[in-house]
Amino acid sequence: MDFSLLWADAPPVPAHALAAIGALALGAVQLVLAKGTHLHRIAGRVWVALMAFVAFSSFFIHELQLIGPWSPIHLLSILTLVSLVQAVRTARAGNIAQHRIIMRSLYLYALVITGAFTLLPGRTMHAVLFGG
Repeated sequence: MDFSLLWADAPPVPAHALAAIGALALGAVQLVLAKGTHLHRIAGRVWVALMAFVAFSSFFIHELQLIGPWSPIHLLSILTLVSLVQAVRTARAGNIAQHRIIMRSLYLYALVITGAFTLLPGRTMHAVLFGG
């Protein structure tokens, strides 16, 4: 692993990647922690903030340009931001079943699956983890 390749990348890529890694780790912990506790709520707020940062910062990353400076990943970022708002609203409204569905879906689609694509050859995280 060579994290110097990540630090050398243009802003906001390093901060975006670190926030995504943090959200991936914290999300995994959230999935196994007891739900509804004070710790769950605090960790959830941190996770939502990390995810919002990851989604928002993606609008300033233009490595993949399919429609002008944009790519399908930017649509996922919009969906992520909307889903985060919905997840918080459903939790506050007491609709925990819907909250759980949204949060698990966000973790899987916006972090795990999307994160797997960052490991493809030619991408920064591939170079960091497997050599450039």
